[in-house]
Amino acid sequence: MELMRVGEAGAERPVVRVGGVTRDLSPVVPDIGRDTIQGLRAALSETDLTQLPAFDTTGQRIGAPIARPRNVWVIGLNYADHAAEAGLPTPSEPIVLTKSSASVCGPHDPILKSPGMTKLDWEVELGVVIGKPALNLTPGDAPDCVFGYCAVNDVTERAWQFDRGGTWTKGKGYPNFCPTGPVLVTKDAIPDPGNLKMQLRVNGALKQDGSTATMIFDVPQIVQYLSQFVLIEPGDLICTGTPPGVGMGQEPQQFLEVGDTVALQIEGLGAQSNDVIATG
Repeated sequence: MELMRVGEAGAERPVVRVGGVTRDLSPVVPDIGRDTIQGLRAALSETDLTQLPAFDTTGQRIGAPIARPRNVWVIGLNYADHAAEAGLPTPSEPIVLTKSSASVCGPHDPILKSPGMTKLDWEVELGVVIGKPALNLTPGDAPDCVFGYCAVNDVTERAWQFDRGGTWTKGKGYPNFCPTGPVLVTKDAIPDPGNLKMQLRVNGALKQDGSTATMIFDVPQIVQYLSQFVLIEPGDLICTGTPPGVGMGQEPQQFLEVGDTVALQIEGLGAQSNDVIATG
């Protein structure tokens, strides 16, 4: 099942795609987010979705398919081939970072580049949306806490991440550094999240061409691992890592400039396209 949020930022309406028809989900739930997602799975199963009114999305903005989450968790260096291109050792445990929840934006919203950015990079990633609270999970419990999956671009300012000292987190959280969507696909429709093709292009040139099959830690391992240290809450978004081909891995290195266009897609999860624009 594919869920979306359509409309201007802050006024998105939830919709669902059923049998090729987009239908208004607002009679079932006011929004798709941290306050509603825990009960959404049951509400969807109890509703005849074909009876919901059709909804025309033509010309409308597509928002992130999950309203602003409480937390955005990031797993670093989770692809062995990406760790190799970065010249860093393969992690023995997941590397955990965070992004500001204000970084989450729609799949076609612009990527913002401020004057202080010099190494603005791209990262196509599988996003995992949590459906119920998760704390101290056993490995067998982790899959049940997943609501669904989406495409994410974990935009990163490498100079802030690596050249400014401290933690990597400050390179991750600028506004619009997490284009998300276009769709949130329920987990029953993605039987194997560990075998999805993923690609990213910059100005039409293929940069990343990988698969979630090369993840070091799979989705259940990531969810179970995180739950040892934090309460993962309904609506939280987990960005699970990126395959090789990021800008800092190019020879010579390549970073985003104002006017560039980043386009990505993940098998079964749709496509994004974002223009890089200047911001003060």
